[in-house]
Amino acid sequence: MNRVRRLLLASTLTVTTLITSSASADIAIVVNAGSGIDHLTRSDAVNIFMGRYRKLPTGNVALPVDSSSLKARFYRALVNKDLAEINSYWARLVFSGEASPPQQIASGDDVHQLVLQNMNALSYVDSAHVPDDMHVVLTLGE
Repeated sequence: MNRVRRLLLASTLTVTTLITSSASADIAIVVNAGSGIDHLTRSDAVNIFMGRYRKLPTGNVALPVDSSSLKARFYRALVNKDLAEINSYWARLVFSGEASPPQQIASGDDVHQLVLQNMNALSYVDSAHVPDDMHVVLTLGE
């Protein structure tokens, strides 16, 4: 009986792991395809989205954009922090006058439009749904 339980538990864990890993795709940091940015390092992405850098590798002022629908997944993948920790971080920076948080956009379509209209904008999308007119500069695994 113990052997059957162990086999059943092992099978359940294996199936759960396969379902979980296939259900969550990676997150792609994207820019306008004509921005001239080929890639970002993970360090660059952390520094831009956490307000430490204000410029892109091209020298232009960066406009990081948060997508409300992916924000929790993105910051967990980027800096291993939950939304409460990110909000607390930004509250301290805003209060001290050191930096402003990324612009908040609710829908993926609005993010897409903003990135297309602004060569300095960068945001993130589910890597399985990257529009053709955006360029992936970094992919974050979950």
